[in-house]
Amino acid sequence: MSAQLADDELLIVRDFDAPASLLFTLWSDINHFKNWMGPEGFDCPEAEIDLRIGGKYRAMVRSKEHGDNCFGGEYREIDPPNRLVFTFKWDEGPSSEMETLVTITFRENANGVTTMTFHQSPFINVERRDSHIGGWTSLFNKLAAYAAKQQAK
Repeated sequence: MSAQLADDELLIVRDFDAPASLLFTLWSDINHFKNWMGPEGFDCPEAEIDLRIGGKYRAMVRSKEHGDNCFGGEYREIDPPNRLVFTFKWDEGPSSEMETLVTITFRENANGVTTMTFHQSPFINVERRDSHIGGWTSLFNKLAAYAAKQQAK
């Protein structure tokens, strides 16, 4: 059974060779978050996380080509290591006109692989939604590589 997505929703499902507890920590601990946040070619020199319901987060991702891009939001649900829900809004640019809601779930299976389901909505139009697919997919590549390094320690 599958759900039909609306034009203003983005859904990315990805398997990670890491436990759910590690992936949740990588999203929620500033000491890890800054090491992988941002698409490939970006770094994250600044970030703050106040991990509590109603707590805020802020971050800046930077690249030579695109400069500094700041974003932030507020935590709505925190259920370690299963679920994280937060608002997301860019400070500037074409996607800054609307705040979205991001829901991430982590489901670990018997062999230690975790399926991360990433849902974001609403987007102002299909073009804005689609413009985020490449960035999030690239970011998840960095997350997978960083998770592998953490497991190798």
